[in-house]
Amino acid sequence: MSAVLFLFLAHLGIGIAATLLLVASTAGMQFFRFNAGLAAVLLLVALAFRPTPITVNVLESVGFVALLVATGNLLVYWASLGRGLASLRPWFLWATVVGGGLSLVLQGIGLSSVQGPPFVALTVVSFLSSAALLGGACTAMILGHWYLVLPSMNVSLLQSMVKFHIGSTIVRIAVVLAVVVVALSSWQAPSGAGYGQYVLSLDGVFLWQRVLFGLLSPAILSYLVWQTAKIQSTQSATGILYVDFFTVVVGEVLAKYLLLSTQVPV
Repeated sequence: MSAVLFLFLAHLGIGIAATLLLVASTAGMQFFRFNAGLAAVLLLVALAFRPTPITVNVLESVGFVALLVATGNLLVYWASLGRGLASLRPWFLWATVVGGGLSLVLQGIGLSSVQGPPFVALTVVSFLSSAALLGGACTAMILGHWYLVLPSMNVSLLQSMVKFHIGSTIVRIAVVLAVVVVALSSWQAPSGAGYGQYVLSLDGVFLWQRVLFGLLSPAILSYLVWQTAKIQSTQSATGILYVDFFTVVVGEVLAKYLLLSTQVPV
């Protein structure tokens, strides 16, 4: 369970930090302060839940250092908001995103190296798309809520973030489809059963729940959010985004569990 929490919280924290690069400064200093603080807390908790590696290797060490660097830069970015360092502030955020992205890549390689090249590449892409989906959903939800704080904020900010969320959902679905196709042709359980048999077995119910909550539901809900954002109904859009973010969280937690239990990065 600690490994699932570590992966989920790390991906969410990195995703939130990355999506801050997409939000215009007109959202206000407090918006960036809140989100940066939230992402920093998530990364710190993730580090606390980080499982002790069975064997120490270079990839594990570099990935851990990259995550530490990302967390440290994010804390400096958060502390600098409203307190000067305006010229250096974007660099701290970019350093967070680069360090976090590197840690995701190395996590993916480390967890899939025994499965062969196709699964290594797919796991890395899966982790990057997971961070984008989680970050986009969370930042869009908070941005929608922020219209209660700044009612005069232009609705285009929310529309832009919803576009990113829709795009990241489409990418996530495409990645999972590619993973399933590869798994059907090459994956095998310790019992000798293929992935097709696993999907139709009792254990496969977690995969179906992952698809229903983490892929289909966000696809439908993000479309509804886009339609409500187009008519500038920010309160309705925010309400849907709360449900949308919940389904994304459930889906991504299940995805981490399935990866660690089956070595398939769905």
